[in-house]
Amino acid sequence: MKREIVINASALEVRVALLESNSLSEFYLERQQHRSIVGNVYKGRVTRVLPGMQAAFVDIGLEKAGFLHASDFLGGLEAWGSVAEAIGEDVETESVSGDDNGDGEESLDPAAEGNAEVGTGQPAGERRSRRGRRHARRQRIPIEQQLRRNQEIIVQIAKEPMGTKGARLTSSISLAGRYLVYTPTSNHLGISRRIESAEERSRLRGIVNELRPSQGGFIVRTACERVSRRDIHRDIAFLTKTWESILKKAEKSSPPSILYTDLDVALRTVRDLFSSEVERLWCDDSATFGRIVQFVQTYMPRLRSRVQLYEGDEPIFDHFKIEPQLERALDRKVPLRSGGYLVFDQAEALTAIDVNTGRFVGKKSQDETVLSTNLEAVDEVVRQLRLRNIGGIIIVDLIDMTREPDRKRVSDALREALKRDKARTSTLKISELGLVQMTRKRTRESLEELLTEQCPQCQGRRVVKSVATLAAETLRAIHREARRRTLGKMVIVKVSPEIARYLYDWAAPDLESLERRLDTKIVLRSKEDLAPGAFELSQAPAAA
Repeated sequence: MKREIVINASALEVRVALLESNSLSEFYLERQQHRSIVGNVYKGRVTRVLPGMQAAFVDIGLEKAGFLHASDFLGGLEAWGSVAEAIGEDVETESVSGDDNGDGEESLDPAAEGNAEVGTGQPAGERRSRRGRRHARRQRIPIEQQLRRNQEIIVQIAKEPMGTKGARLTSSISLAGRYLVYTPTSNHLGISRRIESAEERSRLRGIVNELRPSQGGFIVRTACERVSRRDIHRDIAFLTKTWESILKKAEKSSPPSILYTDLDVALRTVRDLFSSEVERLWCDDSATFGRIVQFVQTYMPRLRSRVQLYEGDEPIFDHFKIEPQLERALDRKVPLRSGGYLVFDQAEALTAIDVNTGRFVGKKSQDETVLSTNLEAVDEVVRQLRLRNIGGIIIVDLIDMTREPDRKRVSDALREALKRDKARTSTLKISELGLVQMTRKRTRESLEELLTEQCPQCQGRRVVKSVATLAAETLRAIHREARRRTLGKMVIVKVSPEIARYLYDWAAPDLESLERRLDTKIVLRSKEDLAPGAFELSQAPAAA
């Protein structure tokens, strides 16, 4: 699969697109006035401790206090697992200090916890890690015994503020490098499961254990595969020095204050997404390109030749045909290549995705047509979930399949497609009604939230009242307003052009009846800048 990264940078915003076979799969946006704060480290002050919720609110200097759950406060493997999940690494972990159980080994796979195997309905990590999770829960101390009001603590933002909710916080700090992630508050060592060679895993484990400091844990990222001991040592030195500077700054700072800011979206993209699997990284801004080249030469010099400055006359997103794909990603209806289509309906608590055959009629039998459409649909569903960054509960209404082997093929296809998704997902087997129930973790705003705002006409309802409804409501509103005021022999009512036309064409009897009730003449006039349903009522001049 051909993979390319395209970065469009300007003074107003930086946009990043990940292309897979020329198809837009992931999109990131950062505006100067609203940079991402996930990964930032703060010195905060506890404002409230809620034993009933096993949570606390922490003032870190933002508009809303951050939310810190007990499981995220020095939570051992539970909090450490969310670190692996946040960087998109499926890791196998061990306790290097023996602080989690007596034998120094921990069977829990925190990144896989909650990732269900499609077709089983049971979380994949649950069967092999139940003992580890029970142990972690036994170790949890009630939050009211750990925190008190006005206590000063160091926390990191794990999830952006969204809507009315403040940022989600964690005290399990993680500092991401190119090859490793340093977790100074934990003594666990994790290795990406994507590094499949047992020999290579053993080599990396030995190097990290040899070079690591006495305090702190590490996650060995997928990018670390076949990396030299020197590069690993350089990453460890950089990350540990960063943590030392954070601690020194914390000693001198009063809460709330920021101690560490993560990389901007362009360099985060290079750190987290740019690898040997990416054929080209394009950037259209010379200053941003220079910073990227410097970063690449420092951390991944082998990939320097793949970084290219785009100097074409055509805007870079137009050249790579990304703009129309972004526009389509905001549409409710998503076409499939076969002629079928998907329909996305997002509600407050869940997203429903309906699969339809459309004009696709197949060539053999109805079962083959349904199977072909569903196989294409699940691949596109996963791509759209990544692109739109849809989180929460997701219901996919597949076309009903009567044959069990067909259901298994679709389940396998869905499981394979989800491997490309860094976000944690939990998926149940296909139900008898053809429904797939799944959840997907979201740590940042969805594409719709990033690029759009609520429509002033429909107020987020996705529909507006018809002209007929608004015309009738306008007449009733005129009646109510007129009863509150002393009117002369004539009043002028200004309404929008479409409402004026409708009233003149269809509401003449109603207007005459209203005039008799009010004992006054009503003159309708259209006004271009009035919204449908709004009106202005004024006394007619005496000369009129």
